Amino acid sequence: MTMHTETRVPIHGMVAPGFEAVQAEFARNFTERGELGAACAIYRQGQKVVDLWGGYRDAQTQAPWEEDTMVIVYSSTKGIAGLTMAVAQSRGLFDYDAPVATYWPEFAQADKVRITIRQLLAHEAGLCVIDKPLTVKTLADHDALAAILASQKPAWEPGTHHGYHPFSLGWYESEIIRRTDPQHRTLGQFFHDELAKPLGLEFYIGVPESVPAERIATVTEPSIIRKLLGMPFGMMLGALVPWSLTLRTANPRFRSNLVLNTPAYWSVEMPSAGGIGDARSIAKAYSVFATGGHELGITPQTLARLRARAVPPTLGGWRDVILHTDMAYALGFLKPFPGYHFGISDAAYGGPGSGGSFGFADPDAQVGYSYVMNKQGAGMLDDPREKAVRDAFYQCLQTREKSR
Repeated sequence: MTMHTETRVPIHGMVAPGFEAVQAEFARNFTERGELGAACAIYRQGQKVVDLWGGYRDAQTQAPWEEDTMVIVYSSTKGIAGLTMAVAQSRGLFDYDAPVATYWPEFAQADKVRITIRQLLAHEAGLCVIDKPLTVKTLADHDALAAILASQKPAWEPGTHHGYHPFSLGWYESEIIRRTDPQHRTLGQFFHDELAKPLGLEFYIGVPESVPAERIATVTEPSIIRKLLGMPFGMMLGALVPWSLTLRTANPRFRSNLVLNTPAYWSVEMPSAGGIGDARSIAKAYSVFATGGHELGITPQTLARLRARAVPPTLGGWRDVILHTDMAYALGFLKPFPGYHFGISDAAYGGPGSGGSFGFADPDAQVGYSYVMNKQGAGMLDDPREKAVRDAFYQCLQTREKSR
């Protein structure tokens, strides 16, 4: 179906009966919340119940957001990388509780011999900073990148704190896959072969040349002032101090999100921040995990680990030493924690992205969810556009359950 908002912004797609309020909130994002271009997809019990897209994929040309438009989702890529790691773990390639150095001996240098994969995926390894400069050429050279990662010294005693690893986490994950996969594939290649192909997903960690550039939406970014004001106060102070750990975690090349959405970076694998795809693919991937993982042969043991409640590190509780706000991480995902909830229980897990994108699995409700957009918001969690749509969906779900 096709509909138009009061400002004549084109909106397309479908919602299943009973979820019309989701469509209404999606439309309000354009009329009341300043949305430019966006898409939302939601699966419930394995069935697609929401598939909406609208607005413009390019602000200057006003080229419409099409059904097959893709967009960079920044750190929402971490959730897709977490799903990929879970598939590999489920197939016995590695043990979450084993030291990384078990599979990657060079990793043990610089006092990292005891860091476990679980600690790394929970942002507890202290490897948020990469001291050596990174270029597009380095990122495309997996051996050179692995040597840089292995030599990095932790910024704190691993396991005592957690602090967001905005870029580094995905490259460490990829090297673990490459070291344990019999075919020595990178995380992006493993994802493409073992998740995207079987499930029919159009999502890429490293975009192939065959994808037309015009299908990828152009991203806008808020002003530096708005970005600073959207940060927790401690993070804002850290972002203004050149030697702070907060600022050091961001490679100077990547401090503007717009840099990553350029052809030079599309083709290299950035499993923490460079994934490009559509909302329905993200939602479908999470839906498979939320409904038992049968299509991918995920073991019940792996699914149980993903749903487990997050536990804070031994020191500092939930406080993230990079973001200077409470956060909860486990096995490569964001998890619900006191003061922040998504899904209907603590079993949910997912990945929010810079600017407002979000994808997650809600196994207790058997829901896979995704919202993506090309106009970057300034906050960290609960972007008003995304949250309005998510809240409307769960209100619809609650109403349907009560009526039954």
